[in-house]
Amino acid sequence: MVESIEGAGQGRGAVADPSSEVLAEAAALFGLLASPPRLHIVWALAQGESDVSGLAERVGGALPAISQHLSKLKLAGLVRSRREGRRVVYVVDDPDTVAMMRTLVDQLTAREAHTAPAGLRRLSG
Repeated sequence: MVESIEGAGQGRGAVADPSSEVLAEAAALFGLLASPPRLHIVWALAQGESDVSGLAERVGGALPAISQHLSKLKLAGLVRSRREGRRVVYVVDDPDTVAMMRTLVDQLTAREAHTAPAGLRRLSG
């Protein structure tokens, strides 16, 4: 059973739909994070700052691909960078996205410990 956004049984009444602009922004953010490597990069940066080579090692991608993902994440305002000598160090710049991502990953990890719901099994296979 799926609870409503407001929470099941809380009796708060109807909630107004978000504006089309807010929905478009949310869809763009979900689209950006729909890439497993980008999601992994944001996850890694949520644990602490890193340069491209450290992220490539952790995420398991080639340096050019990681750089491309970082460019997209930076353009979207999810990460920022600073130069330290010859290195460029990246850090998460959107704590709300990290909180949302952690909640989702924690819930999916807990479900995985049991059995994935049929809907998620269909999506992943």
